[in-house]
Parts: sequence; C-alpha cells; structure tokens
Amino acid sequence: QISLLVGFISVNNSPWTDYSAYSYFQIVTMCDLVMILFFYIIHIFRIYRKLTCVSWPLAEFLHYLIGTILLLIASIVAASKSYNLTGLVAGATFGFLATILCVLSIWSSYKVSCITQSTGK
Repeated sequence: QISLLVGFISVNNSPWTDYSAYSYFQIVTMCDLVMILFFYIIHIFRIYRKLTCVSWPLAEFLHYLIGTILLLIASIVAASKSYNLTGLVAGATFGFLATILCVLSIWSSYKVSCITQSTGK
C-alpha cells in the first residue's frame, strides 16, 4: 500500500512535536507494510499451497483486522498531536486513507474466503 509508505515518509520528514506519538505511527505503518508485503509474497509464489497447516484466509483476515485497528489508533494519535504542521497532517491523512483501504481489504478477504466457500462458487 502506497498510502502507508507516503504516510511514513511524511511523518519521518517533518519536525516532530511529540516523539512517542510519531514513533508509534511509524512503527505501526512499517509493520503493517511489511506484513502486507509478506502476504503478497505468499500469494505470488503460492506458498500457501505448500504450508497447509496454516489457515491463510484466517491469518490474512486477522492481520488486516489487527493492523487496521492499530493503524486507526495511530492515525488518530498522529492527527491529534500534529499541531497543524503540514507533514504531520499529511501523514495522518494518509494513515486514515490506509485505514479505509485496509477495511476494504478486510471486506474483500471476508467475501472471497467465507461467502464463496459457503455458496460453493
């Protein structure tokens, strides 16, 4: 997700007013980005076919759920501590955009794994 990367870069290149709030935002965005890339690699190389002991749809669903909640909290904290500094406001805005995109990913993941399996399509 490009929005996570842009939010991270915006916060990283801005003067910080509250170190703990923005370091939390950076940690959450980078961890979320790394996990998204991890799942993309799993799907691209079809590793899920070899590792059948893991329920990959459930793992992906839980990742997006937990990542979205943490990203929403981080974006709210970053927005409340931005003090109208443009880079920090932009970082928080891209954090909210990434949160919305993660919610859409949760819905599509749920729709693909649960609804299509239950209907047999």
